[in-house]
Amino acid sequence: MSLATTYCRASAGIDAPPVSIEAHLANGLPAFHIVGLPEKAVQESRDRVRGALLNSGFEFPARRITVNLAPADLPKEGSRFDLAIAIGILAASAQIPSDRLAHTELLGELALSGALRPVPGALPVALAAHRAERALILPEANLAEAALAREASLHPAPHLLAVCAHLSGQDPLPLAEADIAATRPPSPLDLADVRGQDQAKRALEIAAAGGHHLLMAGPPGTGKSMLASRLPGILPELSEDEALEAAALRSISAQPMDPARWRERPYRAPHHTASGVALVGGGGNPRPGEISLAHHGVLFLDELPEFDRKVLEVLREPLESGRITISRAARQADYPARFQLVTAMNPCPCGHLGDPRHACHCSGEQIARYRGRISGPLLDRIDLQIEVPSLPAGALDGSVPRGEDSATVRERVSVARDRQQQRQGCANAQLQGAALDQHARLDDAGRTLLLQAMERLGLSARGYHRVLRVARTIADLAGAENIGVAHLTEAIGYRRLDRSTG
Repeated sequence: MSLATTYCRASAGIDAPPVSIEAHLANGLPAFHIVGLPEKAVQESRDRVRGALLNSGFEFPARRITVNLAPADLPKEGSRFDLAIAIGILAASAQIPSDRLAHTELLGELALSGALRPVPGALPVALAAHRAERALILPEANLAEAALAREASLHPAPHLLAVCAHLSGQDPLPLAEADIAATRPPSPLDLADVRGQDQAKRALEIAAAGGHHLLMAGPPGTGKSMLASRLPGILPELSEDEALEAAALRSISAQPMDPARWRERPYRAPHHTASGVALVGGGGNPRPGEISLAHHGVLFLDELPEFDRKVLEVLREPLESGRITISRAARQADYPARFQLVTAMNPCPCGHLGDPRHACHCSGEQIARYRGRISGPLLDRIDLQIEVPSLPAGALDGSVPRGEDSATVRERVSVARDRQQQRQGCANAQLQGAALDQHARLDDAGRTLLLQAMERLGLSARGYHRVLRVARTIADLAGAENIGVAHLTEAIGYRRLDRSTG
């Protein structure tokens, strides 16, 4: 037989489209060609495959070898096709049987010795192979993340020889058993570690309960970063589908993944020197950015005014849509980006405006210029805007009782989220249109209060609706069916920057 077909998968965003690898041996001068829109790393498979076959004791056919990666119009990149190409050549040259290839997918990079090396994106491949009802042979180093696809048939292999022995029926590879945590472990970052700042903790709880974005403004050292890092610990546990989606994004980005903590909410905190591409993703072959790696979790931007304004503006669309589409001349990639934005900033360039212990020496013009680095449309998309003031020294004393721990707050948050899911099928922060009108209805007193707030604070229509969503969350935390004046008053109080600049 001079033609054999094996199966692998490419990478296209968070998906893993199938690729049929057709290996054909023909008479003529010895040559080795790979066609089907391969990029450089795929073309270099020729040398890796040749070395792996020879060093594993197989014959490399001295014939005209053509390997076609179909469909031909789908870009192929990376070293993930090495194993499938090698097995295709061995089957086409009758060095191994081909009867089991139709029900098997192959993934992995080959060392020149024939050893299998890990490749990024194993989890999406495992999920897709399971949906196609095929077994997946993959490098042992990729098993931990691929095993998150609980029902997939996975055969980890250390070497090309082991794969050939399995396909020949001589020494079957073991079927991996999923051994992953069903629930997330407790976070070492506890909300009780933050002393004082009761209002900020309350805002953090509201943000967690409704999925709202949060901005904290205050002098240096008041606990803004501590509070932000503890938000994932009070968020409800990810569902299995949500955890798999977040894990798949880390997988295609070659991010380290601890299978024991796969149910944890992502927490990303890029430095303020990050570029727009780093935040939303991009590159010649589009890759996910920080907003996608924070999917179903938290994106924390510290020192918000220090970010380049053009960089911050790229967040506006994904904050609304929960997705990001990256378009390039040759291809387009679409990634989910449903994250909670938490930001922190100083009140002025020196950081001491309003601090009773340190004098602020910034002029009004300097303060206005500093705050002007954040555009009004971006601020309008942040539901909760609070001050985090300096604490008196006595509040940090170890003798002061600790506040509520993360587990206690998380229970209340989970109850509020469950109420939202049962009522409307989504978190309050995602309420839109008629659903918002239906579930965040105000009585006459509430409408009058909110209209007065719009006039006084200069709220936009978007700001108006965000106040409604926050008020709905506050009511859910209180177990109330309808939004009351007290809930609405508290929600209006979280538009701090509207008051300071209006």
